[in-house]
Amino acid sequence: MTSIRTLTIALASLIAAPAAFAQDATTDTASSSAYGKRFAVVGGAAILKPDRDPAPGLKIDGDVAPVISASWYATDNIAVELWGAADKFNHRVKADGPGKIGTVDQQPIALSGQYHFGTPDKVMRPFVGLGYYESNFSDETIGGDGAHVGLETAKGAIATAGMDFNINERWFARADARYMKGDAGVRVAGQGTGEELTIDPWVVGVGIGARF
Repeated sequence: MTSIRTLTIALASLIAAPAAFAQDATTDTASSSAYGKRFAVVGGAAILKPDRDPAPGLKIDGDVAPVISASWYATDNIAVELWGAADKFNHRVKADGPGKIGTVDQQPIALSGQYHFGTPDKVMRPFVGLGYYESNFSDETIGGDGAHVGLETAKGAIATAGMDFNINERWFARADARYMKGDAGVRVAGQGTGEELTIDPWVVGVGIGARF
């Protein structure tokens, strides 16, 4: 949770500090174009699904949850985004033999730099991003009545690609896909085992955004 707070503070600093810079950018960059707005928020829903089995004979189902993001635009094309799940993704854990063997929740959060192509007034505007994410696992019920099996926080790189569809100068729709690369350490009865599960999920979402 400390690192999540650090990500939040980092974005808050980026948003709060550049007021003077934004004024200069309005004069010196393309920010004097159609919209010239520096902040955007997006709310929507996404499905998170691992792109592979985390271990031989073990499967984790996907799930849908609400997601939200806040972005600050340094220029019309470069943005910093704080993105995360507003609620937990709940996953069924299954094995080849007995079928369902438990459930686990996860809630990712990420800080990314993004590049948005074209000018803000284009009807369709693609973007790409790269950053750092953490995904907290909780409420694990894996392994039945035996020793509790838990997962440590997954950490790693996140890549994003998406498209904004402008409705007017304030409102837009968004579709995006994110890939998170990182392993989660396995704990049994509260002790680390040295083993890791490779989940590497895709997160595909849609939402509605507003600029300010």
